[in-house]
Amino acid sequence: MTDGGQAGRGLGRGLTQYGDADFSLYLRRSFARSMGFSGELLARPVVGIAQTSSGFNNCHRGLPELAEAVKRGVLAAGGLPLEFPTISLGEVFLHPTSLVYRNLMAMDTEEMLRAQPMDAAVLLGGCDKTVPAQLMGAASADVPSVMLVAGPMMPTSFRGERLGACTDCRRFWAQYRAGKLASGEIEAVEGNLATTAGTCAVMGTASTMAAIAEALGMALPGSAAIPAVHADRLRAGEASGRLAVALAANPIRPSDVITAKSVENALRVLLAIGGSTNAILHLAAIAGRVGVEVSLARLNELSDSTPVLVDLKPTGQHYMADLFAAGGVGAVLRELAHLLHLDALTVTGEALGERLAAPLSYVDRDIVRPFSEPHQPQGGLVALFGSLAPGGAILKRSAADPALFEKEGRAVVFASLEDLAARIDAPDLDVTADDFLVLQNAGPKSNSGMPEAGYLPIPAKLARAGVKDMVRISDARMSGTAYGTIVLHVTPEATLGGPLALVRNGDRIRLSVRERRIDLLVDEAELARRRAAWRPAAGPPVRGYRRLYFEHVLQADQGCDFDFLRAQASASVNRDPKPAPDPESRIPNPES
Repeated sequence: MTDGGQAGRGLGRGLTQYGDADFSLYLRRSFARSMGFSGELLARPVVGIAQTSSGFNNCHRGLPELAEAVKRGVLAAGGLPLEFPTISLGEVFLHPTSLVYRNLMAMDTEEMLRAQPMDAAVLLGGCDKTVPAQLMGAASADVPSVMLVAGPMMPTSFRGERLGACTDCRRFWAQYRAGKLASGEIEAVEGNLATTAGTCAVMGTASTMAAIAEALGMALPGSAAIPAVHADRLRAGEASGRLAVALAANPIRPSDVITAKSVENALRVLLAIGGSTNAILHLAAIAGRVGVEVSLARLNELSDSTPVLVDLKPTGQHYMADLFAAGGVGAVLRELAHLLHLDALTVTGEALGERLAAPLSYVDRDIVRPFSEPHQPQGGLVALFGSLAPGGAILKRSAADPALFEKEGRAVVFASLEDLAARIDAPDLDVTADDFLVLQNAGPKSNSGMPEAGYLPIPAKLARAGVKDMVRISDARMSGTAYGTIVLHVTPEATLGGPLALVRNGDRIRLSVRERRIDLLVDEAELARRRAAWRPAAGPPVRGYRRLYFEHVLQADQGCDFDFLRAQASASVNRDPKPAPDPESRIPNPES
């Protein structure tokens, strides 16, 4: 057998079981030849390209072209690129929410990486839940992999104003709800917010996860912020293809790169960029696949010593294209270098310190501030604990009103999303700007699957009176593009009978960002009475994936992953041995 790979490498990896290994390889080569490949190509190392383009995912419409650039790099480096599909998660096209399907995509990615014969992989993704799903799957399969993100949209100019999805989407919608925009005006805005391929143009969840992929060391340096339509995005694709071939020869696996040190580095970057609250969930899920815990208490420690350095919407004024021009994530990493674990290994074979050793030729200090002159003195996210959230909750303080950080208020409670929709704009709703809006039954095990509904709208009568922010509390999530004094991910959730389920209209709640607390000011005897009377709002789904999700999804503090997919549940999976990486095979740093 002189071509088509040998058992254990290339097309000879993971042979289909027919009881005769030589026959399996012979049959596989025969069918591969039907695709027109030469014997020379079939003998090369195989690089799988996980393709997530979809007609239901506008963010990914540039991925077919990006895949061609990856193939160029693979072929030029002596590999055989084979593209394969996985499911795709278009954030605004999924019901009830994309988070429900993140774990399904992670399972799809993991199983296809493991089941198909590839020596390394390039993961193409971008939209919010796609990148974490791919990193989760790659971490569990432990196939040498490099993350290549779709890149952000370009902002556009509209009536003399610079716009981009999706912080501006929310700003204009708030104006429309307040009666400051007519229907024709909001329709004109609708057609001018998202005008190119790519992910949201601001530091939303997609951009945050791209930055985290680079900070973890799973993506090429300098690749996170390149706009989707920029030629450098294609060059990053070619370089990623070349890197994948090098990984096939000298494996560096996700479990070598995603470690306690690199996860803490990623948390530092998350805090410094004013990144999305969703990233805490996703990073906890990714880290959990390799047995690393993300502690919310440790998050607070890091947040106190990590300033916000990046001036991007929703915490600032600029867009991802500006961050790219300003020096990208590499500029942020260099400002944080004295706080980072510089010995963390990256997918190129370099330690992070080696990656950052060369200075950038230019950094725009209006976009990426020096560490000594930060945009905000402390990190963008903070975890809260207390009687309302024994397992923790998250507040994005960089996008909130500090005037509301130390406050006690009266609870105005909505029992579900349906209740919220029915009453939030009612003229007779008993609510003032000093009240706390509370949404129940929107957590991971709820029928709504933890949607981005934590950004409760300001009641219409308050919005018309000029109220722009008030304290809002829920077990839901919010978009990384949103802003406001919003307490999220309350754990345990209301659907499980957590303290949030016991809140009633008129209860007093105290928020203290300084003390990191969120407390329900109701005496224990009354809470015990309510607890005894509590009943679940709804039963589990009856069939299919949604039932699997309900029965196995963990709480927010563990990333909403499935209990059986975390590292301790998969420790017995057989994996190929991990030889030490060959220093001579390192890929040059594209930033240098």
